[in-house]
Amino acid sequence: MYKAVQGVRAAAVRVVRAVRVRAQLGAGRRDAGMATAEYAMGLVAAVAFAVVLYKVVTSGAVSTELQDIVKRALDAKV
Repeated sequence: MYKAVQGVRAAAVRVVRAVRVRAQLGAGRRDAGMATAEYAMGLVAAVAFAVVLYKVVTSGAVSTELQDIVKRALDAKV
């Protein structure tokens, strides 16, 4: 029974050492990526910007100006 306890203790010591090594290696790293909540907020911001841009581009005045620019470009003589 004593050898079984020693084996469990040795395994626990190895696990603790491995966790310490990983913690020490990871301590120097900085978080370079975004978390899931940051991705969600970025997605919401991108969609909101796309909606505003769509509304501006499809408005009457901007649409007319864009059509005029395209017509002038197609009618240009080289």
